[in-house]
Amino acid sequence: MEANQIFVGKKPPMAYVMALLTQFGSGQKEIIVKARGRAISTAIDMIEIAKNKFPDLKGIQVKEFKMGTEEVKNLDSPTMSRVSFVALTLTKG
Repeated sequence: MEANQIFVGKKPPMAYVMALLTQFGSGQKEIIVKARGRAISTAIDMIEIAKNKFPDLKGIQVKEFKMGTEEVKNLDSPTMSRVSFVALTLTKG
């Protein structure tokens, strides 16, 4: 995992907002937010909360948006599942 990446999962959106604040506060110019499946909506919520509730993050912009489908191995069986993903590159302007 690279230093400028946030992988969104099952935590509440505010946990990821704090990670975003920390990374921009440490001098990162670009941060990549990645999410798969049900976590995609959490990633969008996190970005919206950051933009609308935190004055330090008001200038966040989405520089690049990638989406697609990945094959992921199921934990319960030997089969593979297809899962949607998004990757948003954020910059602070």
